[in-house]
Amino acid sequence: LTSSMVQISMDLPESNSKTVAPTDMSVMLTLDGNMTYNGRPITLNQLSSKVSSDRQKSTNQENATISIIAEKGVKWERIEPVMNVAKRLKMRAIMATKARKQ
Repeated sequence: LTSSMVQISMDLPESNSKTVAPTDMSVMLTLDGNMTYNGRPITLNQLSSKVSSDRQKSTNQENATISIIAEKGVKWERIEPVMNVAKRLKMRAIMATKARKQ
């Protein structure tokens, strides 16, 4: 998922990927330690139940995907728990990146 697909105003890691994915469930992690889910502040403890609830309401439950938008420099230790939420709920998780300059 590249940042041109959604409105993201932070520095993202670069990638050659051009994958387009659903963005109805997005988790944003910032360098200052904040986490938001679909634009609203949330804690890791709250995330699993909120995602599970939203997935049940989704019209596309089979392909539900969590888009992880981690500011460049966010440590893996903060990203991995979000990926584990997706894994426990049998969902996909993808990382948002910006297109690498060619």
